[in-house]
Amino acid sequence: MKWLGNVTRDRQGVPTAPPRRLAGRALLAAAAVVAAVAGPLAPPAHAAPATAAPGAARLAPADEFAGVDPTRDGQWQLASLRAQTAWQTSTGRGVIVAVVDSGVDASHPDLAGQVLSGVDLVSGGADGPDPVGHGTTVAGLIAGRRDDDRGAVGLAPDAKILPVRVLDQENRYDDAGTVADGVYWAVDHGARVINLSLGGSDTSDSLAAAIDYAFARNVVVVACTGNLATSNSRDVWYPAREPGVLAVTGLDANDNLWSGAITGHETVLSAPATAINGARPGGYWLVQGTSFAAPLVAATAALVRARYPQMSAADVVNRIINTARDLGPTGRDDRFGYGMVDPVAALTADVPAVQRNPLDDNGSPGTVGFGWAPGLGPDTRAAAGAGGDRFSVAAPQQQTRWAAHPAGQVADSARERLWPGLAMFVALVTSAALVVRRLRQSRR
Repeated sequence: MKWLGNVTRDRQGVPTAPPRRLAGRALLAAAAVVAAVAGPLAPPAHAAPATAAPGAARLAPADEFAGVDPTRDGQWQLASLRAQTAWQTSTGRGVIVAVVDSGVDASHPDLAGQVLSGVDLVSGGADGPDPVGHGTTVAGLIAGRRDDDRGAVGLAPDAKILPVRVLDQENRYDDAGTVADGVYWAVDHGARVINLSLGGSDTSDSLAAAIDYAFARNVVVVACTGNLATSNSRDVWYPAREPGVLAVTGLDANDNLWSGAITGHETVLSAPATAINGARPGGYWLVQGTSFAAPLVAATAALVRARYPQMSAADVVNRIINTARDLGPTGRDDRFGYGMVDPVAALTADVPAVQRNPLDDNGSPGTVGFGWAPGLGPDTRAAAGAGGDRFSVAAPQQQTRWAAHPAGQVADSARERLWPGLAMFVALVTSAALVVRRLRQSRR
């Protein structure tokens, strides 16, 4: 074999790189694959994302190795909830869902044309449409567009989002009255479903009154149960524990309770909450938290309201809880509630009508309530507390300072994608070794 500088020729006379260079290139390719799979380290949980320029193109490029959009490909929650089957019956068209949150970036490609004119009760718009990104993620999970093959799709992709900003630049609220004002505003501006991916330990008579106002005007209210990491209590957050509200806790991809989720007697439903690919201003991120489980239930309510336009909010709630897929002990329990929300069953099952919301205690309007979920009463809760609940969640070390938070955070995507990257690395190194061995044999 004749050497030509740094190039050799094989038996057919085709120039090839020497074995060492081939091995080196293979190793470099392997390193590139690992970097692409693992991705950059996730930003801090409450880091504000970069703001997208108006009309900017999607910022999640197609995967160079697999030829797919990783954001779209990673939406496991849609498969888990059988979204494609649900969309054969309803896509949420004609239903307005209010996202009472940190605002919504209507210029994001996933939400273009999906967001109505809303209100900013924090800064009057001076901080931009969503300085945090939390509300944009929630909105995308509800009504992200599905008319292309890119980005994050919502479970009710033809619903409309009504953005109501109540969270500040630190992604929290200090006055529940602001949230109450947001609920009133949403109801008065056409919302048929309200999503509250926020809460805390404190109660609020003003927020209770606003929720009662929503109930009286035939609106479904959904809230998250909270995250252990941002709470100094294991109690379900308020307003999720207000009677009549669909209180949603979080699941992992194996239908187990997410280890960071708060749950309890007031829990009504469960939904996917981990490793969720979501839209944010300027692009996408991987998130986790009960904040992102609640909008999947809100989207289900939108699907049902679109399928049955004349159905009362009470019947929508009753239909969703009676068609949930049972998890854990048979029937309702204080870990999963009635089970995982099932959009397909909620749209198609034969469920008798009810006269009132089965979750509501019909207490005095405007009074904070702590009503028991159906089938459970004070005696049941006392017995569980005395003997220990075998379905309870052990709380990790928690923050000592309480503040009202959204129940969501950026997931550590690098760690979750490390093993696939290592597997690809090993495969490429093995291939490189085989190439070198074969070339050596060809030189003999």
